[in-house]
Amino acid sequence: MAGGLASHNRLGMVTAQQLSAVYPLGSRLTGQGRLEIGGCDAIEVAREFGTPAYVVAEDDLRERARTWREALHAHHAEGAVVFASKAFPCTAVLRVFAQEGLWCDVASAGELHLALRAGFPPERLVMHGNARSEDELTYALASATGTMVIDNFDDIDRLAGLVDASRPSPQAVMVRVNPGVALSTHASISTGQADSKFGLAVKDARVAIARLQDLPGVALIGLHVHIGSQLYELEPFRAAIATLAGLGDFPVYDVGGGLAAPYVDGDRPPKVHEWVAAVSEAVRHRLGPGRRLLVEPGRSLVANSAVTLYSVVSIKRNVSTWVAVDGGMSDNLRPMLYGARYEAQVVDRFGGSVRCRVVGKHCESGDVLVPDAVLDDPRVGDVLVTPGTGAYTYAMANNYNGVPRPPVVFCKDGDARLVVRRETLDDLAARDVD
Repeated sequence: MAGGLASHNRLGMVTAQQLSAVYPLGSRLTGQGRLEIGGCDAIEVAREFGTPAYVVAEDDLRERARTWREALHAHHAEGAVVFASKAFPCTAVLRVFAQEGLWCDVASAGELHLALRAGFPPERLVMHGNARSEDELTYALASATGTMVIDNFDDIDRLAGLVDASRPSPQAVMVRVNPGVALSTHASISTGQADSKFGLAVKDARVAIARLQDLPGVALIGLHVHIGSQLYELEPFRAAIATLAGLGDFPVYDVGGGLAAPYVDGDRPPKVHEWVAAVSEAVRHRLGPGRRLLVEPGRSLVANSAVTLYSVVSIKRNVSTWVAVDGGMSDNLRPMLYGARYEAQVVDRFGGSVRCRVVGKHCESGDVLVPDAVLDDPRVGDVLVTPGTGAYTYAMANNYNGVPRPPVVFCKDGDARLVVRRETLDDLAARDVD
């Protein structure tokens, strides 16, 4: 049933109901109308671990990883799925993907540290970034990071001073090309337009390629392109790949990520196999057969693997009905940062008819998580759920108003386990030096 609402039989009993694609795979409403994630009762999870809490279905992570690997294997003879770790840089999440045979994309020394700690072999790491310091590049070289993506000429200058020309194996690098592709997405998550802080325009990429080919201790293996995020259309990817033709003949091409994830019921992004088939065909058509293809999904791997649980703290009725919860922009900044849309439900009373604004506890009028939720008679003490919060929520969590960051709870086969503890008040002062 659309919207993930429970169905009722003629005796009025709620029957178990699978939920929409916005929720983690395997999620359902029980016969009592209560939300289950990974076989775990959401109210019991909230009771045991408190709220707010990020709740992840572990099997969902593994299933999506396998779907991506199988799609790439089916449509391209050689390649790798590279998790864009910025989406959910949590050690436990990274460990799952390392176990599932994925590679990992990192953009800082911190993400590199987490990926190594989670068990990714260094040769399966791809490091990029538009403003990497000498210290970060030194750490990456010392860690034997498999591939570095060159974003600018300053990267080349720094590498020239850091790479040991006598090293037994040269450092593999790729050049990030800015294809100048216009997109139908929010400006904050568009990266492939001509006026962008990321990558090199085609004419500059040619210069970078020539410089790298003459740089001792470095092996230029291919080109990289990433045009943006939360994308529904396939044509911009084809156009971006077309821009790489004419820049040289390389064995490896990294086409980035950007495939959209559903956030509210009714969102219909392309399927993984559709996206992979389209970019694989574009690579073969524009760049020739026999290329090694890297793809970098982030959001589409993790967004729908998790939900966030909140407790209702207060309800206020004036022009609107304001349902205030115990989190907000400290645990999910995306609605405030670029208008991201989410759903909300009472975890044991899905559906309803009360139109509400679900808001956070922070001292900002813009601290609105869901401006148009429809809830079933919301009450103080209710547990609310916002699905689709596996991407860029944990990553962007902050301590605004001195609010400790939430825990991460993995759920699998009815067992809930803590993988990241909740911050404490003492943690807020842990870096103080006096």
